[in-house]
Amino acid sequence: MTEVEITDGREASLVAADARGIALNAATILAGLAVTKLVIQLAGILHYGFFRDELYYMACGEHLAWGYVDQPPLVALIAWLARHLLGNSLFAIRIGCALAGTAVVYFTGILARELGGGRFAQSLAAISILFAPGYLAFDSFFSMNAFEPLFWLLCALLAARIVNGASANLWLAFGSIAGIGLENKHSMLVFGFGVVSGFLISGERSIFRSKWIWIGGAIAFALFVPNLVWESRHGWPQIEVVRNAQLYKNVSISPLRFIAEQIPFLGPLALPVWLSGLCWLFSAREAKRFRFLAWTYLIVMAVFIFGNGKSYYPLPFYSVLMAAGGVALEGLSEERGRAWLRTLYPCLLVIAGLITIPFAVPVLHVDAFLRYSQRLPYSKSVTAERDAVQAELPQLYADMFVSQLAWRRACRLRNSGRQLRRDRRNRLLRSCARPAQSHQRPQQLLLLGPTQLFR
Repeated sequence: MTEVEITDGREASLVAADARGIALNAATILAGLAVTKLVIQLAGILHYGFFRDELYYMACGEHLAWGYVDQPPLVALIAWLARHLLGNSLFAIRIGCALAGTAVVYFTGILARELGGGRFAQSLAAISILFAPGYLAFDSFFSMNAFEPLFWLLCALLAARIVNGASANLWLAFGSIAGIGLENKHSMLVFGFGVVSGFLISGERSIFRSKWIWIGGAIAFALFVPNLVWESRHGWPQIEVVRNAQLYKNVSISPLRFIAEQIPFLGPLALPVWLSGLCWLFSAREAKRFRFLAWTYLIVMAVFIFGNGKSYYPLPFYSVLMAAGGVALEGLSEERGRAWLRTLYPCLLVIAGLITIPFAVPVLHVDAFLRYSQRLPYSKSVTAERDAVQAELPQLYADMFVSQLAWRRACRLRNSGRQLRRDRRNRLLRSCARPAQSHQRPQQLLLLGPTQLFR
C-alpha cells in the first residue's frame, strides 16, 4: 500500500468520524429540546381544571365504539387506556398529549436532517416548533389535535425518506400511520389527498409504479374501514356535523385573513422559518425531489380555506415547513457575513417563545395571568367560532377554570349533604350553599356559568 493510499484512507476515516460526531451532537441537541418541550407541558399539566372537550372525550371512553357523532374512535380509546392505567386525573388524561408534542419536536429535527440539513438546521427547526404557541396549546389539553401533528409529520418523514432513496417498503409504515391517523381525525384525508396530488403536480409520477405504495394505501383503507362502517350505519353524522359547523359555528373569514392568522399560531418571529421553508421547497435545486411537500401545503390550505374550516386546521403541517426552513436558513447563514444568524436568530426565537408560553400553557395562576395578559393581549388575536366572546381569560382557560370551581362547589355540597344526613339539621346547608341551589345535584353544577356560581 502506498503512502498516498494510506493518507487518503486516514482522511476518509477522519471525515467519517467527524460526520458521526456531528450527527451525535445534533441528536443530543434534539433530545434536549424534546425534554424541554416536555418540561414546559408538565409545568401546566395540573393547573386550572378539565377543559369541556376533555370531559366529553372521557365520557366517550366509557362507551367504546367504532365511531362517534363528531370524531373517530381513537381519542376515546386513548381516554379509556388513560383511565385504566393512570386514573381520571388531569395528569393521566394529558400526559399522552405532552408526549406526542415532545415527539413532534424531535422528529421535526429528524425531518430537517432528511431534507439535507445539518446541526443548525435541525436545531432551528426543532426550536421553532417547540415554541409555536399553537402547538403548545394543542399539547396542553386532551384532544385529537394533540396527536394529529405527529401522524402528519411521521408520514411526511417517511415520504421524504422514500424519495431520498430509502426502501419502498416504507410505504407500508406510511399506510399504517395514515390509517391510525384516520381513526384519530378525518382531516388526515386532506393530508393524504395533498400528498398524492403533490406527487402528481411535481412530476414524481414514477412513485406510483411501485406496488408498495398501493399496498400501503390498502393498509390505510383497511384500518379506516371500521369507522366507515359505523358512519354508514348511523347516517354519516360526521358529514352533518361538518356541514352544520360550516353554516352555523365557524367564523367565515377571507382567504387573506385565514393566511394571516397562521402567524400568531406559530409565533411572529417564526414566520421567516416556515416561509423560507416553503420558498426553498419550491425554488431550490436540491429540494426538487421534495417539492411535493410544498404542493401538499398549498392544497391543504386551499381545502380548508374554501371549505370554510377553522384557521388552525392546517397547523399540523407546519412542522414540515419548519424543517425545510431550517435547511434554507442554514444555507443562508453559511454565506459570507451572515454567520451571526446562527446565534442571534435562535436566541430571539427562544426569548419570544418564553414570553408567549403563558398564553398557550397554563403555567401562571389566574390572577397572575390576567395581569400578564393586560400587557400582552396575544391570545385575543384569533377567533375561530361565532359564539366566542372576548373576555379577560381565553376560552380555553376560562372553561378549565370554571370547571375547577364547579367541581369544588360540587364537592362542598356533597360533603354538606353527608353531614346533614348525620345530624338531621339544615344549619350547615345554609352556611355552605343558598337554599335556591340546595336542590341541584353536583353534576348539574358543571353546567353553571361563573355568574351563576358567584352571584
